[in-house]
Amino acid sequence: MAPSLRWLTVGMVALIVIAAFESLAVTTVMPGIAAELDGEELFALAFAVPFAAGVVGMVVIGNWTDRRGPVVPLIVAGSVFAVGLVIAGLAPTMEVFVLGRLVHGLGGAAVTVPIYVIVARVYPPTLHPRIFAAFAAAWVVPSIIGPAIAGAIADAEGIGWRWVFLGVLVITVPAAFLMAAPLFRARDAVAGDPSVPWSRSRFGWALVAAVAALGVSLSEELAAPWRWVVALASIALVVVAARPLLPAGALRVARGLPAAVVLRMLVAGAFFATELYLPYLLQSEYELTPALSGVVLTGAGISWAAGSWLQGRLGARLTNARAVAIGTATLLAALVAVLATAAFALPVWCAFAAWTVAGAGMGLMYPRFTVSVLELSPVSAQGFNSSALTIGESLGVSVSISVTALVAGALAFDAFTAEFAVTVLVALVALLLAARMRPAASASDRG
Repeated sequence: MAPSLRWLTVGMVALIVIAAFESLAVTTVMPGIAAELDGEELFALAFAVPFAAGVVGMVVIGNWTDRRGPVVPLIVAGSVFAVGLVIAGLAPTMEVFVLGRLVHGLGGAAVTVPIYVIVARVYPPTLHPRIFAAFAAAWVVPSIIGPAIAGAIADAEGIGWRWVFLGVLVITVPAAFLMAAPLFRARDAVAGDPSVPWSRSRFGWALVAAVAALGVSLSEELAAPWRWVVALASIALVVVAARPLLPAGALRVARGLPAAVVLRMLVAGAFFATELYLPYLLQSEYELTPALSGVVLTGAGISWAAGSWLQGRLGARLTNARAVAIGTATLLAALVAVLATAAFALPVWCAFAAWTVAGAGMGLMYPRFTVSVLELSPVSAQGFNSSALTIGESLGVSVSISVTALVAGALAFDAFTAEFAVTVLVALVALLLAARMRPAASASDRG
């Protein structure tokens, strides 16, 4: 917060707060949006689209940032995000709303890349832990009050869900304006390197991976057996396209760094694919209002922050592999409780309690994926492996959301039970692979 950095810090933290609010708010109000726009069949696609589009945005903006510096890519990514918010907020149909989600997912995911580069080039290294801690803290307040505010906006007569998107846009412009002057003063420090080549092959594979991930969701519209043919082919194509985007050995879940990337992909898919259906379950089966159903996300946000704080306090006393093993087991137990709530119509407090436990498990292990990847990466590969971690997460969430919808549509029993059964299975796979977080022993370690 020194004078030269103050408004840059405030602007970047504000953008993180806005992104956090938008993410949590959409989960809260989406059931109402789908009902009003008569688009329940596109509910899962509306969530999967921004994650898939974000893969392309991150790869393109990352390469552009290396060549040009972070300022222009940040402006472009932020503008695309804003356009997407306008399209979604004014959408007359669910199809147009999904298009808006695609556009703002493309820009929203990409915004984080130049922000991290700005931190690396403008802030002294001694301040890096503090600014990243501020970014993490920026998610806490939206997780506490964001769902309730979004629900209240959706419930308010004369306002409605559209202002969840248009209101975010109103706040985004001033936040970006705060960053303009300090970035102009630091333009030499953030200059790019034009000699860095365009990675066209990586752009192509990112696009193929994103389209294939969406293909899983769109296959739900086909008749059997073609839906399964297209779904399985799309998943296979995601795997093939992801190979050049992920560290070597990721597809065979090699010990250490590759396993960390794959495990984060799995736990993110299990957690976020469950989270998007929870408010829907509470609103449709338990008849809670959007504001009240959003409180379930608040509990997870608070416990996530608590779990993250705990793992930070434990430091080296809790190894990365151990943190992930405990966190994955906790997440699996919570998902089983959510599944039981849906299957047996348990009291509503069971869902709230289970999701709070799930947040604690995620908070305990999530920071350790990043720590592990950075520790195990050579300096020359830190950028690639860090982006691979996020790309894998986006693909995992997109595919998990699509598969849950596909399975629920194909099976005869309760849709929520089918959806949560899929996420339990994904978490179980993660738990079985958790031991591979531990790097293989080197020759010197073996003596």
